[in-house]
Amino acid sequence: MEIQIAIAKTNKIGSDISGDTLEVVERPMGGYSIVLCDGQTTGTAAKSLSSLVVRKVIALIAEGVRDSAAARAASDHVFSLYSGKNSAYLDILSADLQSNTLVICRNNPTALYITRENNVTEAMSGSSESVGYRYGINPIVAEIPIETGLTVVMSTDGFLEAGEKFEQLIDIPVLMSALLDYQQPTAQEIADALLKHAINADHDQPQDDMSVVVLRVLPEAADNIRRLTVNLPITMTTEPTYPDF
Repeated sequence: MEIQIAIAKTNKIGSDISGDTLEVVERPMGGYSIVLCDGQTTGTAAKSLSSLVVRKVIALIAEGVRDSAAARAASDHVFSLYSGKNSAYLDILSADLQSNTLVICRNNPTALYITRENNVTEAMSGSSESVGYRYGINPIVAEIPIETGLTVVMSTDGFLEAGEKFEQLIDIPVLMSALLDYQQPTAQEIADALLKHAINADHDQPQDDMSVVVLRVLPEAADNIRRLTVNLPITMTTEPTYPDF
């Protein structure tokens, strides 16, 4: 088998700073964790908050702390700094090769989609509280076996609410089923297609930051090489400067 992890994200129209922060960290006993946080403020403040949460979580996971405990610690840390005035949505998706399971840990009320083979079988959502709202917040946790054909789509609310302004909300389960009808699409192909549909639903003017994470389990690996590719479009606003030597 091969586990693929793909990310696609874009900023809100007119904004150079995304309030979404996402990191991937290797687990000490094998596997990877994807940590996604959406700061529930705007601009620089949202970015600072989401970055703070993600840094706290990935540091603890790298030390071997369980995902749920890392989420609780991050939440308490945010509350101690902001006294409940700032909060953030947090998702942790882990491919844990010690238990051979996917561990889903969420402080986010929005839906997370789980597909087995080509059928969307679950839309995981619940009454979980955002991190930092108060002390002692517990995440919603689910654990499922790693198996061929499993696909998980995790996102921020900007993606899920795309098209709302124009009354063109996308039907994510239908769209996922259509994408999976193609022969073995990669995780990146799915993530790119989902984000493209969301941007189109907002008439090419994203009304919020959008982040999409796709984890996909394929039956065979092309080789025994692990790869990570990052594409980062940038616009240079000033001429670069060089030190004198």
